[in-house]
Amino acid sequence: MPVKQAEFFVSNSDPAKCPKPDRPEYAFIGRSNVGKSSLINMLTSRSTLAKISGKPGKTQLINHFIIDNEWYLVDLPGYGYAQVSKTDREKFAALIDGYLTSRPNLLCTFVLVDSRIEPQKLDLDFMYNLGEKGLPFVVVFTKTEKLGPTKLQATLDAYRARLLETWEEVPEFFVTSAITAAGREDILAFIRPLNQAYKSEEK
Repeated sequence: MPVKQAEFFVSNSDPAKCPKPDRPEYAFIGRSNVGKSSLINMLTSRSTLAKISGKPGKTQLINHFIIDNEWYLVDLPGYGYAQVSKTDREKFAALIDGYLTSRPNLLCTFVLVDSRIEPQKLDLDFMYNLGEKGLPFVVVFTKTEKLGPTKLQATLDAYRARLLETWEEVPEFFVTSAITAAGREDILAFIRPLNQAYKSEEK
């Protein structure tokens, strides 16, 4: 399912002002500097759709992109960025939570983690909170081109082990690279049937 059209739709700082929930929606989020913008550009085959910055924590708004005029891809602010004030961190946390818990058309949240780094409490806590709220999510490993097969498998196994400490089943994993485009077809293939199911329910 290649993306034929991908366009910026709207940015805002208030979940209540997000677009009308009339299309299926997928949110992308992760710690700052996890490679979120690069992944979004890779998925949509648009090199400049999401702005890439050398400064972590650049995304501070809820950014909606409309894909093939059928669904929304949502770029959320990163969490855990230390070089902002406590007040700003709390503001971003409230913004993210307000968005995640208020969108009836949000079908899945893609939680991005850096494949080069061992499981981080911040990421695991974020996943746990999604589970507590009953919000579907999957895990997306980024920057995997920087690892060999053995190291990558060790990372996946470590995450499975940590998640199984509190979960009966682990969420689905996607292995991606913005450099090689690994994982693009897998993620789009995951989205396709969810979109179709959404349309069927709307009829």
